[in-house]
Order: sequence, then structure tokens, then C-alpha cells
Amino acid sequence: MELLETLFSELINFLGISQVMKLLEAGDYEAFKTYDGIAALIYPIIPLLIILEVILAIIYKNPHTRAYKVNFLIYIFNRFVGRFIAIGMVALCIGLFQHLAPFQTSFTWYWFIYGYIVWEFGHFLYHYWGHKVRLFWCLHSTHHAPENMNLTVTYAHFFLEAPYADTIRTTVCILLGVQPELLFLIMFIDGTYGAFIHVGENLIKDGRLGFLNKIILTPSHHRVHHARNPLYMDTNFCNLLNIWDRAFGTYQDEDMKVKVEYGITRKMDSGNFLDVYFGEIAALIKDVYRAPGLKNKLFYIIMPPGWDHKGDHKTAKIVRDNYLISQKATN
Repeated sequence: MELLETLFSELINFLGISQVMKLLEAGDYEAFKTYDGIAALIYPIIPLLIILEVILAIIYKNPHTRAYKVNFLIYIFNRFVGRFIAIGMVALCIGLFQHLAPFQTSFTWYWFIYGYIVWEFGHFLYHYWGHKVRLFWCLHSTHHAPENMNLTVTYAHFFLEAPYADTIRTTVCILLGVQPELLFLIMFIDGTYGAFIHVGENLIKDGRLGFLNKIILTPSHHRVHHARNPLYMDTNFCNLLNIWDRAFGTYQDEDMKVKVEYGITRKMDSGNFLDVYFGEIAALIKDVYRAPGLKNKLFYIIMPPGWDHKGDHKTAKIVRDNYLISQKATN
């Protein structure tokens, strides 16, 4: 009986309807007009879309069961291993750095815009370093391992990535004066949209979303980000606002002539939980062990994926630059 209660509790948590159930049981319907009530209604949207996406995948006979299976295994594993670490890091960063901020924002629309731009900068830094520093890539690669885009990819993260990401994003925001209440609102909105942009072709075929593709980062942009095509590698690091990708030259639209190929460049078994979750860590350990000298061992840890102590570098930047040069030559 206890096992069934635990499973039921986990199902409720996954569906994100626990808060709605509490409000309905209390009969406090006015609460749905508050921030907490609105948030309670929004939380279930992504899980319900996942269920719809799986149903459509079955109907279209395009289920990609390997991706769904491994992503759900990662979700379950992370629920038991690292569920409270990220929350603790956010609280720690607020306590350590808030008094160092030169000013404090207030809960107004203009400070919200400021806060969101600052948050996107913190997100860009975390995400960029997650692709450009081999050690951080070991944490982030689990999210890029699926060879099919669908909403369950939202849950495909190494359990230490969220603490690392939230430490950087929270520190940037708090040091630049974003008050915690405003930060939590931004985190909620960004987290919800960040889940949505992983929507797959089974649910939304054309991820460009019409005119929005020119204004914000859409599912199309994020499909590009998850691609291993040379043209698309290491682009579109932002989440909603593309301001920092444009500023730092990492913005890339989807070229409808270049079909997106999902996954990472390392040969791997995307249907194997251990390979998806620990494969990059194992590969890094092997490279560090075989590298001659302390300097080379350190470089394998801090340099971008694809760096080689013999000079045969195959980093994303080199691969993409060579591709662009070859395209110009042929045109």
C-alpha cells in the first residue's frame, strides 16, 4: 500500500496538479486569481502536452520509444538523487550576494524587463560554458543526447546541472540588483517556456511559430541548438530573448534546406541510460588518464569538447568554421 501511495504521489508531482488539488479541496476558488493560483494552473500544461505528444507519436507511428524511455528514467533518477540541491544553491546565492548589489529593483513592469534581460545573460553564460568547457559539457551532454526532439527532453539533465546553472544565473541576477521575488517570477516564466521550446515535430511540425520567429527564440531555434549538424553546432544559447545570441554572434536561424540531426557527435547508444547519463564523464576520464603531463590533463578538463593534446582539434567552432568556409567556396 505504501508503494502504491508513493507511486501515486510521484504521478501527481509529475503531472504538476498537486497544488490545484489542494486549492480545489479547500474550496478557495478565489485563490486562482493570485500568483500561486495562476502558477498552479500553468504547471500541468507541459506534462499534459507530453502525454498528447506521446499519443500523437503513436498515431503517426513515430514514437521514438528509446528517447522517451531514457528521458523518463533520467527524470525518475533525478527525483531521488538531486531534487533539493538546486533550490539550496539559489537560496545560498541570494544570502551570499544580495548585500553586494549596488541597487535593488522593485516589483514593476520596467524592472521585470530589466530582470529578464539580466536573467537571459546569466542563462547565456551558464549555457555557453556548458558547451565550451569540457567538464561542464559532461553535465550538459545528457540533455543533448536524445536523437529525437520531444517534450520529455526537458527532463533529460544530469542531476548536478541544475545546481550549476542556477548558481550562475542566480548570482548574476542578484549581483545586478534583481530582487528575489522578481527573480522567482522570472524563473517560473522562463522555466515554463524553456520546457515548451522542446516541443517536437509530432506536436508542432513547424517550430518557427510564424512572425514570432523574428522576435523571440522559438522551438525552431531550440531544435537548431540541439542539432549536431556543423551549421547548427553551438548556437542559440538563450532561452526566450535572443538579444545575447545576437550580441555575441551565436544566433542561427533554421535553414529549411538543412534537416536537423539531433544528438551529440560522440558515438553512443542513445537508448542506454548509463551511456546517456555517464558516457561523457567516462570519456573525459579516459582522455585525462591517457594525456601526457599535468598541463594536458588540465586542458582536457577546461578546454572545449573536441580539444586534443596532439593538435588534432575537432571542437564545434572549428567544425562549424570549416563548414562555413566550404559552403562559401562551393557557392
